[in-house]
Amino acid sequence: MAEQIPLRAETGRPTGSRHARRIRAAGGVPGIVYGKDRAPLPVVVDHHDLMVIINHHGSNALISLETGSDSILTLPKAVERHPYRNQIRHVDFIGVNLKVKVQTQVPLVVVGDPAGVKEGGILSQAAHHLTIEALPMDIPAHIEIDVSALEIGDNVRVEDVVADKAFEVLDDPETVIASVVTPVVEAEPEPEEGEELEGEEGEAAEGADAEDEASEESADE
Repeated sequence: MAEQIPLRAETGRPTGSRHARRIRAAGGVPGIVYGKDRAPLPVVVDHHDLMVIINHHGSNALISLETGSDSILTLPKAVERHPYRNQIRHVDFIGVNLKVKVQTQVPLVVVGDPAGVKEGGILSQAAHHLTIEALPMDIPAHIEIDVSALEIGDNVRVEDVVADKAFEVLDDPETVIASVVTPVVEAEPEPEEGEELEGEEGEAAEGADAEDEASEESADE
């Protein structure tokens, strides 16, 4: 069961790119809280504190935004990261109700050493998330997929995932999550027809030149 993680949030921030840059320079992250029963609420949270929560609890961390006058239970549904810096630039929080199910994506973690890999196969992971529906407190940080028994040619599909009773998997049951495939061996390219003829002609020419040289030497003698 997920835990509610408190995070201090300041409300009433000015919006706009210029103000957002100032917030980031001061060590904050601009964000907006969305919800069915409230108007969008601009907030500022501490960058370090938010980064710690996301890194330790994942993208489905159940965050309680503490504004001083209110506590808003949320999920960080859209986290914008800097393209090359270790920085969160913006975050959209979605207000949730503990008694109402929500849909979200949960990371897939492949565990185990496939038997087929030990025989020379290659493990290929095709899906990295599953879409589930669950109550906020029942959202797992990740879903483990055991691939230990996979032989070469075997795969694990969504239908093979044993879902916890606390949540429902919404993806197509036939979707392949991971498989063990035979490694592709690239054959050496065969010489083109023109190259073969050219080589044969070259060898024939070299042979003819050798015969001519021998004939000339005999004539000189």
